[in-house]
Amino acid sequence: MNRMLLSLTAVCSATFAAACSGARPSTEPSPRPRGSALRASIDALVSDPMFRNANWGLLILNPVTGDTLYSRNAGKLFMPASNQKLLTGATALAQLGPDYRFSTHFVATGPVSDGVLHGDLLVFGRGDPSMSDAMMGDAMKPLRAAADSLWLHGVRSISGSLIKGGNAFPDTTLGYGWEWDDLETPSGAAVDELFFNEGISRVTVFGGNGPGDPVRIRTAPSRTVPLVVADFTTGGPTDSSSSASSGVSLGAKRRAALDWTSDMRGSRPVIHLSGFVAARDSVTAVVALRDPASAWLDAFAEALKDRGITLSGSVVRAPAAMSPAEPLLFTLRSPPLSEILPHFLKPSQNQIGELLFHTLALEVTGVGLPDSGRRVIERQLLAWGADSAGFAVRDGSGLSRHDYVTPETIVRVLDAMRRHKDARIFYDALPIAGVDGSISGRMKGTAAERNVHAKTGTVDKARSLSGYVTTADGRALLFSFLCNNFSVPSREVDRVTDAILVRLAGMPLAAR
Repeated sequence: MNRMLLSLTAVCSATFAAACSGARPSTEPSPRPRGSALRASIDALVSDPMFRNANWGLLILNPVTGDTLYSRNAGKLFMPASNQKLLTGATALAQLGPDYRFSTHFVATGPVSDGVLHGDLLVFGRGDPSMSDAMMGDAMKPLRAAADSLWLHGVRSISGSLIKGGNAFPDTTLGYGWEWDDLETPSGAAVDELFFNEGISRVTVFGGNGPGDPVRIRTAPSRTVPLVVADFTTGGPTDSSSSASSGVSLGAKRRAALDWTSDMRGSRPVIHLSGFVAARDSVTAVVALRDPASAWLDAFAEALKDRGITLSGSVVRAPAAMSPAEPLLFTLRSPPLSEILPHFLKPSQNQIGELLFHTLALEVTGVGLPDSGRRVIERQLLAWGADSAGFAVRDGSGLSRHDYVTPETIVRVLDAMRRHKDARIFYDALPIAGVDGSISGRMKGTAAERNVHAKTGTVDKARSLSGYVTTADGRALLFSFLCNNFSVPSREVDRVTDAILVRLAGMPLAAR
């Protein structure tokens, strides 16, 4: 058994948790002389002239003794980027529990007889994030399962419409303080109580056999979502548009201009794509779905048609003003939160963070508003001993430019989860250095590989890494590294944080 597995067993054992339950994070540097070499080496790294305009916040803590191995600006507020997800994920696990499942309710407004649902079919979502290619292999799989359930209930046709039921997540579908430039990218996709494929779709444009030939368009994972208008023509290999300055290069002979906009054609959102595709070639763009509930309903209408269930009415996108009551046909449930968390934390999936943010609000306060979600997280942070001046919560993902947190607060969260009964679930859901998630390519071939479990964070001028590292003599340490306002490439910040962790992982704590 390697050092990390030994450490993890210790972290999660009741004996170890009881021994640490009285420890409180200290932000004062350790007075022991043997720590001076470690502090000097970290000081040299973060004081490099290239960081003269940057702000660093660092805290390294031994939770067993409460000793601080290193501290710099640990009580100052920093923009955490996706380190905000540590706060969201930890609160969700503590408040909802690892067995929590998201529910999607299917309600008929009339009876089913002779194969006909005499009325409308209403779908009441509650923010299930699992209906995606990433989690299911095919985002259409749960929608087809729902269509199968209708078939088993004897439904062969629906005389009325397919309607979004209720409005579990009122207010905006976007996070507070998100940048305008993010909104048309997968990272800034909108969220709603009905949510399909992480809010994104792949649009592939296939060129014809020769210059000037019409193109063919394919969307996935749904064949019908989104509705696309593509201003593409088939060009030759040396077509001048292949060197246009706008767009994203997908190969020497492939180019797509993603200067598209969304509008409404009838009641369906429309995405406009323009660009160039070479003969007998293809180009793919990943686009954000601006109306996630509409996308879900359209994809489900496709699943109904594929199952042989006819819909006489239309897809109604405005929510019906009623609650999911009888006659409830069936409920579709997500995998448990314990299985969702790795899909949230390891790849740093923003939309799951926002759905958890709204879900905490809905389940704890009864109202799925962002402000309610903010208060739930803030109360949890205070319960874990965080200073009320040590955080400002505005979303669940860290995409907001108005989230602020101190290294002290993050270490409080890490310590609380280390002592939590579901510590192993939280620990395993984090990216692992050199193995998976957002640090799969970092610290390879060092003592930190397969050792460090930590969450990254990146927005413009903000880079972060916080989590757990085990020393050479099996001591589990907590750390939070936040850097703001730097002008060097972010890889330089990573170089410093990785070097610190490699040193911590390779040294015995007693000899520091």
